[in-house]
Amino acid sequence: APARRSPRPALAVAIGALALLLGRWVPLIGGPVFGIVLGIVVRNGFAPGARFTPGIQFGGKQVLQWSIIALGFGLSLTQVAKTGLESLWVTLITMSMAFVSAWLLGRWLGVHDKLKILIGVGTAICGGSAIAAVTPIIKPDDHDTAFAISTIFLFNVIAVLLFPLLGHLLNLSDLGFGLWAGTAINDTSSVVAAGYSYSHAAGDYATIVKLTRATLIIPICLVLAFVVAAREKRQHAQAGDANGFSLARIFPWFILWFVVASGIRTLGLVPVAIQPALHMLAEFMIIVALTAIGLSANLRKMVSSGARPILLGLGVWIAVAVSSLLVQLLIGRL
Repeated sequence: APARRSPRPALAVAIGALALLLGRWVPLIGGPVFGIVLGIVVRNGFAPGARFTPGIQFGGKQVLQWSIIALGFGLSLTQVAKTGLESLWVTLITMSMAFVSAWLLGRWLGVHDKLKILIGVGTAICGGSAIAAVTPIIKPDDHDTAFAISTIFLFNVIAVLLFPLLGHLLNLSDLGFGLWAGTAINDTSSVVAAGYSYSHAAGDYATIVKLTRATLIIPICLVLAFVVAAREKRQHAQAGDANGFSLARIFPWFILWFVVASGIRTLGLVPVAIQPALHMLAEFMIIVALTAIGLSANLRKMVSSGARPILLGLGVWIAVAVSSLLVQLLIGRL
């Protein structure tokens, strides 16, 4: 008799709960990274049976989209725009540098397009959260998503340790370091860790810059969605299948609901008392989703990718960090 299949992501939820606890214990690494690493270990070390496959797929897709929507309830667009407007153009420059360097260096290294996009978006905006947001749009292989998140995490850890030291060597001001950390370090927790290890003022400013930077995931996702839509439409036209393309079918509706959730928070319709619970729910869902992606990742394929994706991540990260410092030097902010 065939094995009974469960559509519920029970395995991902159980491992995700452990990852959440480990993330609280070691905040420098964080729950999302623990989740994807534990998922990879279980997938490649214990090979879960076929009955877990539907639940793992559900966690890596539907739960991932729900987690992005839940994140919207914790992001007030008005507050971020009001406090971070002065850093926006620096963020736009460094973000553009991330995408340009990812494309050029990725092409030179021979890294395929979807992995270039994942590493570029993760470096440009907000690490694992940005990668999670674009994954349902460009639909990369799960091992590519896992590889991109792992690469981004590697340079987050290096940045937390290296940036404060370099900031003191360069004699950066509190605001100068905050702007540098907020625009050049990927994950929010790493930005906070580096900023407050430099000074309290630097930490406050870095956090504001990082929140402003995080809002840019919305236009980036919409642009990617329309690029993917145009490509699919062209492919269907070339195949003579005029009825095969549907914008409504591939449009990332979860991004629209993310904007709605952010608007609800901006209008003050989310009670303050439940905001911590919503934040924890969003965090846990994204950990579960990334755990499910880890449970789908083929380690052999990741290893076969070699060092090129890591070199790409290093090159893009250096380009962003250096461009942020150069912009501040030109405007006399350092």
